[in-house]
Amino acid sequence: MYGIILAGGSGSRLWPLSRELYPKQLLNLNSDRSLLQATFERLANFMPKENILSITNTKHTSNVRMQLSELADKISLLSEPVSKNTAPAIALATKFITQTSDNDPVIIVVPSDHLIENQDKFISTVKKGEKLAEEGYIVTFGIRPNYPETGYGYINTSDKLSEGFKVKEFVEKPNEETAKKYLQAGTYYWNSGIFMFKASTLLNEVDKLAPEIAKISQEIDFTQSSDIPFISFDKMPNISIDYAIMEKSNRIALVELESDWNDLGSWQAIYDVSKKDKDGNVFVGHVLDKDSKNSFVYSSSKLVATIGLEDTVIVETEDAILACKKDKTQDVKYIYNELKQQNDNTHLVHKTVYRPWGFYTVIAQGKGFITKIIHVNQGQKLSVQSHNHRSEHWVVLSGTALVKLDSEEHILKPGHSVDIPVKAIHSLQNPYDEDLEIIEVQKGDILLEEDIIRYEDMYGRV
Repeated sequence: MYGIILAGGSGSRLWPLSRELYPKQLLNLNSDRSLLQATFERLANFMPKENILSITNTKHTSNVRMQLSELADKISLLSEPVSKNTAPAIALATKFITQTSDNDPVIIVVPSDHLIENQDKFISTVKKGEKLAEEGYIVTFGIRPNYPETGYGYINTSDKLSEGFKVKEFVEKPNEETAKKYLQAGTYYWNSGIFMFKASTLLNEVDKLAPEIAKISQEIDFTQSSDIPFISFDKMPNISIDYAIMEKSNRIALVELESDWNDLGSWQAIYDVSKKDKDGNVFVGHVLDKDSKNSFVYSSSKLVATIGLEDTVIVETEDAILACKKDKTQDVKYIYNELKQQNDNTHLVHKTVYRPWGFYTVIAQGKGFITKIIHVNQGQKLSVQSHNHRSEHWVVLSGTALVKLDSEEHILKPGHSVDIPVKAIHSLQNPYDEDLEIIEVQKGDILLEEDIIRYEDMYGRV
């Protein structure tokens, strides 16, 4: 068996903790592992690690590679040059597997942001799905609803099969009245977004039902390179696997997911799976409360003091605060989208940004300058690079820095500093056994992360 992890979402409903450049699947929300890492480990329980392929997009590639490299010596990773939804991603990932293996394997496709704790029951459900996949079905895994949820899509079933049901129809997220009818009918399941199929079954259905995807896929040859060329992929339709294949095919079966499941798609969902105090509250971080009930308060950096809240969500990050009623957390995506429309970077990135070599935190920003604290982990180094529009000034706070500046090398201790002129080729490195922290002051008319020209990079970003 092979596995495909879809790792390219934005997690807009978990704003402000989830951002476009560091979305929820990369976050540690309920354990010391990120949701992505937990997903990889879940699949590794019943298949070789080298059979697990992750597909993400270019803006997440370095962070996905960094997290998965902590779990396996060799990882398989495809990087989409632009986001085109799940149908092109699954089709290309399946083609990659068929071109780099010698058989026609059964493949399970999973999102990277699910919480599933009962591993044994999950595996037993997968084995049932595998039998149907071997019979030529595309299998979807459904969750039997226990309340009228309006935030999920539903799947209606019909005839009984050996290990599940034939699928009658997929339906969109309903209003509350419709969701109650689905619950009473007893034939509807929540759509988990988990699929299973033989590679040949999926690719044959793509040929028949999504010929545009099939035609463009033919232009890409993974026997030569694992790169997905922009020119080809940019022509792909932006369409989900549900719309492109699942709603049209007559070879769809559903297996009921026996394990627990939560897609952690909203702050209400995070609240539901979290341990609560005697008053039904969940407090994370530095929170001081009096007389609140059934509320969720998350503090990442500041003291948050609350009094007499009921059924409320408050989430504090370094640069944003969300406050809403608990039953309105599905609407957080509208705030996210509005920030995006306004070109407000609060939707895009945190003040603290994680990189394969460590992280940086923006501590001050104004017209013509940005000040950051840069943290470089032991044995790591930033790319050899230059900038066309900004100069930089570095001051070492702790640790030892090896600075390469044009043809010279400088070893800097705490208190030492160096100037990086515009267009100078330079690199900040930490080959030592102690973490490095510096203050960086950027000055220039254009201060964008895109103003980086890379010449060498140990993380493959050139």
